[in-house]
Amino acid sequence: MCGRVAQAKNPTEYGSMPKIDFTRGIPNAPPHYNGAPGQDYLIARAHPETHDITLDLIRWGLLPSWAKDRKIAWKLINARAETVATAAAFKKAFEKRRCLVPVDGFFEWKTVGKQKRPYMIALADRSPFTLAGLWENWKDPQSGEWVRTFTIITTDANDLVAKLHDRMPVVIAPEDHDRWLNGPNPGELLKPFPADRMVMWPVSPKLNSPKNDSPDLLDEFEEPAAEGEPVERANEGEADRAPRNSE
Repeated sequence: MCGRVAQAKNPTEYGSMPKIDFTRGIPNAPPHYNGAPGQDYLIARAHPETHDITLDLIRWGLLPSWAKDRKIAWKLINARAETVATAAAFKKAFEKRRCLVPVDGFFEWKTVGKQKRPYMIALADRSPFTLAGLWENWKDPQSGEWVRTFTIITTDANDLVAKLHDRMPVVIAPEDHDRWLNGPNPGELLKPFPADRMVMWPVSPKLNSPKNDSPDLLDEFEEPAAEGEPVERANEGEADRAPRNSE
């Protein structure tokens, strides 16, 4: 599952990862410290003929071209790596409309008693990284408006994320950016990212509500100990499956 991400930097900082063509201008993208589906995010896409990479604002929650209305997008915020090449909602996008979603990290939860405690997962050096995504065009049958949307692909969790959840988003390493966007056999890239190259830390329970969206949500949070439980630090402890998913 991947249902929350942080994408809070200036677009030009993300543009240095894949080499972005900014000749059409820099997108006016608001920061997302606690980004949830249904909001617009920067994604990197390759032009089908020139292969130039652009950074565009597109809404999270895929709308397949055959969708009758927008409601299905809430069920398609994620695509499973195991079936993305064959599932009706994703197979055409997997063939022709792959994208990269630049993030500063993503979030998962563990259950402690009646509490859902959020954690941020990021690269060990805290640098931005990219998630594997797909994008689609959809025409609203009522208004005739064209809408672009995307989904994030998930795979089995690595040993670090498995402490919180059995799934994680697919991370595309810098050396594989071009292959994911334009190259052959992209399915070979849909695997867990090495756990030793990632870290996680507890963040404020304010993150539980997508209404909260401020820089302090990315800071490490001093967790209160449950009865009989030691205070836990980043990268330690056991965890349960996170709440909610549309996967």
